[in-house]
Amino acid sequence: MKFAIRCSLLIVLAPTLTPAQISSFKHIIIVFQENRTPDNLFQGLCVAPYGKSTSCSTTPSSTQYDIQTTNWMDKTSPGSTMAPSSTPLAGVFDLGHRHSSFTNSCDKVNGVCKMDNFASSTCTGTCPSKPALKYVDNSTGILNPYLSLATQYGWANYMFQTNQGPSFPAHQYIFGGTSAPSASDDAIATFDADNVQPEVSATGAGCIAISGATVALIAANGKKSTMFPCFEHETMSDLLDGIGVSWKYYTPGSNSIWTAPNAISHICQPNAPTGGKCVGPEWTSNVIIKATQVLTDISNCKLPQVVWSIPRGQDSDHAVGNQGGGPSWVASIVNAIGNNKTCSNGENYWQNTAIIITWDDWGGWYDHEPPTFLAGDQGDYQLGFRVPMIVVSAYTNAGYIDNTRQDFGSILRFVENNFGIEQGALDFSDARSTSNLSQFFHLNQTPRKFTTISAPLDATYFINDPTPAADPDDD
Repeated sequence: MKFAIRCSLLIVLAPTLTPAQISSFKHIIIVFQENRTPDNLFQGLCVAPYGKSTSCSTTPSSTQYDIQTTNWMDKTSPGSTMAPSSTPLAGVFDLGHRHSSFTNSCDKVNGVCKMDNFASSTCTGTCPSKPALKYVDNSTGILNPYLSLATQYGWANYMFQTNQGPSFPAHQYIFGGTSAPSASDDAIATFDADNVQPEVSATGAGCIAISGATVALIAANGKKSTMFPCFEHETMSDLLDGIGVSWKYYTPGSNSIWTAPNAISHICQPNAPTGGKCVGPEWTSNVIIKATQVLTDISNCKLPQVVWSIPRGQDSDHAVGNQGGGPSWVASIVNAIGNNKTCSNGENYWQNTAIIITWDDWGGWYDHEPPTFLAGDQGDYQLGFRVPMIVVSAYTNAGYIDNTRQDFGSILRFVENNFGIEQGALDFSDARSTSNLSQFFHLNQTPRKFTTISAPLDATYFINDPTPAADPDDD
């Protein structure tokens, strides 16, 4: 299927005061982790050695992290606030993070989330009291790779997931800019709001889901409906194909809700109406069913120009199922780029690659920052809760903190702008977003020397780990 591509004539990522070192990035890597908020995962930014007593504030200056360390809202308790307690990264309970969970925790009044009802979140597993009001324990240093990346490069105080729900629609947004079944549905604000049902691994997802599988649609008028989870609209990959920019989507499984291309009909081209396999040429060439191959492709100088990197469940940060490998996994990708040998063509990845690290949804965890809702009908499902975002490149200043309000559309606009595609060309979240991340990059500066991010596990571990790859999440 052919789509029209709108291209701009000039690529400008930052004001140029002196001749630029590079005019644009040759490679962009989007690392998409699972289910966390800044308040839950990044309390370590507020304490030594990564932070000082003044490094965090809920009304931050341009040099402070917006992390709330106490007085978390809890309307179920007298006084309405409480001090949070810690929980391990690899936990024993899971929180609800469907669209209904967003609505419950948001507690919207007069168009604004009160952010005070996380304490009543649903929970499965061995659940403590008020499980959502927890932050990740870093007494063992397990989060240090994340904290090092956040403080050595760029941090976004106000990055929000675009959707108000879980992984399946979130991955559709980061890949294609919408969870709507079609462009016409997106235009009238009809979106997939939740994961594929029934929610079991055997169901599959997207155009290769089994017969009877459905996703729930939410319309601007409040009307709800269901449909088979196979969509048809333009994606970022189509824009890249149109100008000859290579891309790959690295993922641990072909038929999971975290593998966004399987839900796009013209990419998947299923060999059966239901329960089949994706066999389309774009799928066969560009969807890599091995998450760790991104590391070997880097080391072998075979890095595509645009990468979506989806972790194995062991390394995803999802509360149940992860084994604490997430921070090391992300560090291994950054270190692979930073320490990569000069390729035979003379290319040095560190000097021409931008790495965007973010999380697909809030996972049910507490966060104090209410999202901004989009204007009109679009605001009924956009935006969702805040998620962390770290920006890494040789042209990103150490310790940079950005207070621009971002969402997944900002990342798509960055990709578009970098490769000379008109920003908003998809007409989805990229058109509705107002930022393109340009403030994180100073391409006129001499590239920074890379310093290896210390982590317990390295690329060799992930490449050689014989453990079968688990899904990034279990719901």
